Amino acid sequence: MRITASTVSLTVDDVAASKRFFTTHLGYVEQAATEGFASLSRDDEAVDVVLLARGTEVLPADQRDRHAGGLILAFTTSGIEHEERRLRAEGVEITMPLREEPWGERLFQVADPNGVIVQFVEWATPSGPEHA
Repeated sequence: MRITASTVSLTVDDVAASKRFFTTHLGYVEQAATEGFASLSRDDEAVDVVLLARGTEVLPADQRDRHAGGLILAFTTSGIEHEERRLRAEGVEITMPLREEPWGERLFQVADPNGVIVQFVEWATPSGPEHA
């Protein structure tokens, strides 16, 4: 098997609202869209995103009413302080402020209008005597 791309498919209540969020704030571009469906991508290493309206009949019956909950869409980036300031200035609510974990992960989170959690991560050198 050779994987040529990765895509995450998110079932949401309002496809248009999530599409606006991803294209306005996260640099995604629309590849295809119709009522209840949008395919988004970027020209870098980010995973492609497909948005599907909850209840859509293209999904198997046991998946139609599920919501994209309980997952975190995480992006590893650089310049994390700049990204947090930029998103805040654009009016995006920061749902978890920038912090650094003891193992060197620096991160913050936002949520799209449908509650999809998007986390931004930058790896730092862990500090403290246990990492010396």
